[in-house]
Amino acid sequence: MLEEELRDLVEKTQRLQAEQQTVEVKSSHEGCPERLYDTLSSFSNQDEGGVLLFGLDEKQSFRAVGVYDVQDLQKRVVDQCEQMEPVVRPLFTAGEIDGVAVVSAEIPSIDLAERPCFYRGKGRVKGAYRRVGERDQPMTEYEIYSYEAFRKKYQDDIRIVPDADADSLDQSLLADYLQKLKANKPNLAMLSDDKICRLMSIEKDDGVTLAAQILLGLYPQAFMPQLCIIAIAVPGVEIGETDEEGARFTDNKRIEGTIPSMLNEALSFVRSNMKVTTIVDAETGQRRDVTEYPLVALREVLLNALVHRDYSIHTEGKPIQLTMYSDRVEVASPGGLYGRLRVDQLGHTQPDTRNPVLATAMEVLGLTENRYSGIPTVRKQMDAAGLPEPEFIDTQSSFKVTLRKAADGAKAAREIKREAKNQRALCETVAEEDLLAFCSVPRTREELADTLGLGSKSYAISRYVMPLVKKGKLQMTDPDHPKSKNQRFVRISSRE
Repeated sequence: MLEEELRDLVEKTQRLQAEQQTVEVKSSHEGCPERLYDTLSSFSNQDEGGVLLFGLDEKQSFRAVGVYDVQDLQKRVVDQCEQMEPVVRPLFTAGEIDGVAVVSAEIPSIDLAERPCFYRGKGRVKGAYRRVGERDQPMTEYEIYSYEAFRKKYQDDIRIVPDADADSLDQSLLADYLQKLKANKPNLAMLSDDKICRLMSIEKDDGVTLAAQILLGLYPQAFMPQLCIIAIAVPGVEIGETDEEGARFTDNKRIEGTIPSMLNEALSFVRSNMKVTTIVDAETGQRRDVTEYPLVALREVLLNALVHRDYSIHTEGKPIQLTMYSDRVEVASPGGLYGRLRVDQLGHTQPDTRNPVLATAMEVLGLTENRYSGIPTVRKQMDAAGLPEPEFIDTQSSFKVTLRKAADGAKAAREIKREAKNQRALCETVAEEDLLAFCSVPRTREELADTLGLGSKSYAISRYVMPLVKKGKLQMTDPDHPKSKNQRFVRISSRE
């Protein structure tokens, strides 16, 4: 950074009176800190990198106290950077503030494929850190594994399920899957089913793969009990709130089975726990149900959680969490975003695929397009419904999607009904004048429905024609037989 930028950073730190996610302050007035390894690791392991700021004293309200020796400080910092794996290459800037020397060391982010950066003296497991606010925290075993899984391209979706064999698969589901696999693939269709099962990772090393079990198993949870969905509906906006009778949950269900069956059951759970407003379309006369959340968006969110969650041994004890609050729906799945993908790139950048075999199998079964259209679909559906943007939170160990209701759900429902009512009133006013002119000669039910542009004859007659009959503006040609197929409706002359 430039010296002016260094001054700005010092001023901001003093103004905030705090360190930050990307800023660590060290006094260094009497010597170089002996253990910078934790911060060097945590800054290297985050996308933004970070800055070590030497010469400010946190205990004196971040006053500039100056470093003991600019040149020696830089040398000793470099010595510690060289004890990291991979080696950290800092960029130094020195400047004078309030008459004393202040030094910054910019720590660049390392490439994802090289993470985690760790202190060699402790090793990868104990020497890797991550930044949380202004603190450096040891990485968990899973966080370290997630980097390694991406670097080495582990495929946890085709790992062998212990104790599972071919008899644990639903043979009808397997036969259907094999048939769909062979369709339009003449070279594959020539192979035996046993060979196809091995080639397509249904079976491996005389065992059954996780992808096969979770898609085609008779009861996958017999081998992996927590690979399920825990669905709850709570009466308030936080876990722990109760309803008038003291119940913490208005609904609570453990959803098991294969991915397709869990998807369907989770959608049923959502349907049964959200309100539905029925609206009659003023133009067609057809009834339309408007759900609190668009079901297409919910399906995509649940499908993404089931297909793209982490299926490693580190997370197989963690279910997907589906939680319905009074103001929102949250779906949290084990494992953060995979690979280089960041939250701000969702729906805009083609991502790496954590479970490629599982994703491809879902495409074969016709349950997903596998064209990275899920997030854009969720956004479009929420926008079309007039609801807030979906929210995405990635913590590396989990990924959560939140769909919120309108700011005032009741108000929004009233506005929908009011709009529909106004549309009907306007339509009725225009239709009355047109109908009276149209009925200057006797008209059939079919003719009346057609001129109104309605597909339902009964709705056209009950909504628009009979009110005019009651007002004495139209009359039936056969009033003694109102339901006669030969019935006609004609305008009553104003002179009568």
